[in-house]
Amino acid sequence: MDVLGIDFGGSGIKGAIVDTNTGELRTDRFRIGTPQPATPASVLDVVNEIIHHFNWHGKVGIGIPGVVKNGIVLTAANIHDEWIGYPINKSFSEQTRCEVVGINDADAAGLAEVYFGAGNNEKGMVFLLLTVGTGIGTVIFIDKHLVPNLELGHLEFKSKTIETYTADSVRKEKNLSWEDWGKRFNKSLAYYEKMFNPNLFIVGGGVSKKMDKFEEQITIATPVVPAQMQNNAGIIGAAVHLAHL
Repeated sequence: MDVLGIDFGGSGIKGAIVDTNTGELRTDRFRIGTPQPATPASVLDVVNEIIHHFNWHGKVGIGIPGVVKNGIVLTAANIHDEWIGYPINKSFSEQTRCEVVGINDADAAGLAEVYFGAGNNEKGMVFLLLTVGTGIGTVIFIDKHLVPNLELGHLEFKSKTIETYTADSVRKEKNLSWEDWGKRFNKSLAYYEKMFNPNLFIVGGGVSKKMDKFEEQITIATPVVPAQMQNNAGIIGAAVHLAHL
């Protein structure tokens, strides 16, 4: 099945038509800068522009930087407060004349990794994916089934939260060396390991391309591997989610 996948990020909103059976993009990505403020109405305008760019009339999956439950956006930590309580599936479907389904953006990235990336060959196991960047997004899968809308980066840790102790933005803000930051990251992974006992950690976000700089500091028993889908993960995962409903 072909689905138009859209990834709504802080700096850009990008989309492409995805073959949900293979995870391959059938088109080049089309990107538009995220409007400021990123209200539902302004984002809808961008989504319509992407739909018209591809002359698309089919299904549309959208990764949203917030919790999405039963088609309703429940949180808006890094986007406009007007998103809280917003019925994205119903409203966007009516106003685009396409079937639109929203999903948390970290969940979308996780789906792409589990079906087509670093977790594809793991069966009957539990995975925990971390999107490590400005914050930390977490995703757990059980036998490739998603446990949706987890915000485990907000767990209390070291008198802070895991996110405010370990995110890549903290490394930059405190000017930490990769070695020092890697030790912090290892402590966070050890905490997750103790709580959830996953069979595999998949590390996404910008740091996934820099693992050679801190992998010697990773001493936990659970394997830790970099994500493979990179910048296409959100697009692919949003499309795959809709296809599997």
